[in-house]
Amino acid sequence: MTIAKAVVEFIGTFFLIFTVGMTVKTPDAAALAPLAIGSALMVMVYAGGHFSGGHYNPAVTLGVTLRGKCTWGDAIAYWIAQFAAAAAAAGAVLFIKGTGTPAPGPAAAGTTYNVAAWFLGEFLFTFALVYVVLNAATAKGTEGNSFYGLAIGFTVVVGAFAIGPVSGGAFNPAVGLGAFLMGLADPTHLIVYLLADFAGGAVAALLFLALNMGGDRP
Repeated sequence: MTIAKAVVEFIGTFFLIFTVGMTVKTPDAAALAPLAIGSALMVMVYAGGHFSGGHYNPAVTLGVTLRGKCTWGDAIAYWIAQFAAAAAAAGAVLFIKGTGTPAPGPAAAGTTYNVAAWFLGEFLFTFALVYVVLNAATAKGTEGNSFYGLAIGFTVVVGAFAIGPVSGGAFNPAVGLGAFLMGLADPTHLIVYLLADFAGGAVAALLFLALNMGGDRP
């Protein structure tokens, strides 16, 4: 169970720090970065709070442990996960922002793409969206809550600020198809949306089932 909790802490910390890096380093999003960052923390607390406590911050873990609400064994696992997530998020931000990927749109002649950056961005935030949906709206631990719509909606807000300027921010294969049919995305984007978004959703579902094996899932 400690490992499962640490995985949840890794995911929440990763998306918090990834959002910090992507919004602060994106001129169009920087002015509203505090909203996106606060939203990232909120949606991940909704998603993981019932499971790990939703710390996503080594200082919070220390305080909760000293308070007696977290064991030192869990605290050490959380710290490893949180710092590992920080390193992984920084690497993802540097990879994506270092590409110089232009804002998505219909391709001009001679346009060069960094499809890997698009794919990574779409995959990560589709994963985040499905992860929040499964944990906030379908888990027994959050059964009966009336706030899951807010958590789900703000996950999209977070993703739009953080990765929208790079990938277009579909996080939904149907949105990708609609954008393509409206002339807002080219065929390359459509393929990325289909592959990355389905992959992100599938990985989120498999992780949810693995973490809740024999326990929380219906």
